[in-house]
Amino acid sequence: MAVTMENIKELRAATGAGVVDCRNALVACDGDVDKAADWLREKGIAKAAKKASRIAAEGLTEIAVAANTAVVIEVNSETDFVAKNEKFQKLVKALAAAVLAAKPANMEEALKVKMETGTLQEVITDATFTIGEKISFRRFEVVNKKDSESFGAYVHMGGKIAALTVVEGQDQEELARDLAMHVAALSPSYVSMNDIPKDVVEHEEHIQLAAAKNDPKLANKPEQALVKILEGKVRKSLAELCLNEQDFVKEPTFKVGKYVADKGSAVVGFVRYAVGEGLQRREDDFAQEVLSQIK
Repeated sequence: MAVTMENIKELRAATGAGVVDCRNALVACDGDVDKAADWLREKGIAKAAKKASRIAAEGLTEIAVAANTAVVIEVNSETDFVAKNEKFQKLVKALAAAVLAAKPANMEEALKVKMETGTLQEVITDATFTIGEKISFRRFEVVNKKDSESFGAYVHMGGKIAALTVVEGQDQEELARDLAMHVAALSPSYVSMNDIPKDVVEHEEHIQLAAAKNDPKLANKPEQALVKILEGKVRKSLAELCLNEQDFVKEPTFKVGKYVADKGSAVVGFVRYAVGEGLQRREDDFAQEVLSQIK
C-alpha cells in the first residue's frame, strides 16, 4: 500500500506525532494507518489516540430531551461557515425534535420520519438545495432512562461536542450535567474497567510489551518485576479511557467514580458525539507544515 499525504494527515491527527515520524511509520507498515499508529506507540513516539477522533469535519451535534427519553444527533455540512448559519442551526434542532418524537430504531427508519414538510430525508435534501452545500444526517442515538434515574445534557462550543449522561437518582440532574461536561472535556470511552472489551485489553498488553522491549530502562529488569511494571502500565493506559477512573474535572482530587458514589449515585451510561469524528476535511496549511518539517 502506497504512502499518501492523506495517510500522513490521518496518522498525524491520530497520534500527534511529527510529519516525518508519521511518514516513516507508514512506510514501515505498508501504509496501514492503524498499524502505523501502533508502531509509533511501540517506539515511544506517540500515545494512544482514539480512532474516532482522528480527523474532523464540519456541522453540529444536538441533544433533545423529553421525560425519560433523549436523543443525540450529528448533522454534517461541508464548511464551518454553513454550520454557523441560522437556517442550518434551526434545521439541526428540528431534526433532533423529530427523532426524539419518533424514536426510530435505525437510520433507515430515521430517514422516513415524518416532519412538517416531508420525511426527514426530504427535508435534508431540500436543505441541501436551499443552503447550497451537501447536508448529511450522519448519526443518532436514542437513550432511555428509568424514573429513578436522571439525564445530564451538555452541548459545547455551540454544538461541536454533545455529551449526554445517565446517573442513578431522580434528583441528580446537577450531578448528571456536571458529568456531561466532564465527558465532553475528557472523552472517555467506557464507564468502568469492567466495560472494556477483552480484545481491547489484549491489544494494549501487546503494545505495552512491544514498548517495553524498546525501552532501555527496562532491559535489565527481572522478569517478575517487568511483569508487574507492564501490568501497571496496561492498567494506567486503560484507566484513562474509563469515566469512573478519570480525575473529575470539577473536583480533580476525586476520581469520578468516587465522587459520584459519595453523592449517593452511580453512572449508568453516557453518549458523546464530536462533530466529524472519523470524517475527512480539508487542511489548507498541511502542505506548508510538511515542507517546514522536511527541510
